[in-house]
Amino acid sequence: MFETRSEPQMTERAARQAPAVPASSLVLHATAWPSASSHQTTSPELTHGVSELLAQVRRSLAQGPESAHAFLDRLEAILAASEPAVDSILLPSMPPGPHERRISKGGLASWQVRRVSEHVEARLTEPVTVDALAKVAQLSTGHFCRAFKVSVGETPHAFLIRRRVRRAQSLMLRTSDPLSQIALACGLTDQAHLTRLFRRMVGETPLSWRRNWAHIFLTPSTGP
Repeated sequence: MFETRSEPQMTERAARQAPAVPASSLVLHATAWPSASSHQTTSPELTHGVSELLAQVRRSLAQGPESAHAFLDRLEAILAASEPAVDSILLPSMPPGPHERRISKGGLASWQVRRVSEHVEARLTEPVTVDALAKVAQLSTGHFCRAFKVSVGETPHAFLIRRRVRRAQSLMLRTSDPLSQIALACGLTDQAHLTRLFRRMVGETPLSWRRNWAHIFLTPSTGP
């Protein structure tokens, strides 16, 4: 753990200039981060990210304690690790819900959920039909759709959109590819299609989300 200090005037200036980030967009899973005992390093990118989050805390105090606490949780996770886990801020791979729903009567068997999920992940760059997913689960299309929603908590189509958006988030954090290229890499028709689905699932545009997070994960390219 290291201590970050800044002059009051610099902190106030950063607070005024920092872009607003909705606390609802933060998906934090503490267990996904490396432990505090792991090797710790300080980089300009990490310092910049910490400074921006501190500024966000100052801004969010006016919105209420819950918003500020979300940013503080995020800051604590960054300070505890040398490299934040990308997965911790991505859209969850499964919709939230009680574990009991996964094994409810009338739902899919665990092997069916696993195979369907693997099938989707392996084909996110191409069209995926519900009929094809039903065949993977060895069920009729109608039976599969009903059982899938019981087990997973959303329709197969919504699940596919979730995984495409999640893949787009990962590419936005790990690469500097333009959004138009990322959209195609996730099996979407164009950037407008990505933006529409992303806003629906995440609550903000891909451009805004990437601006708020990518600088923490991307390493600036160096010259030859």
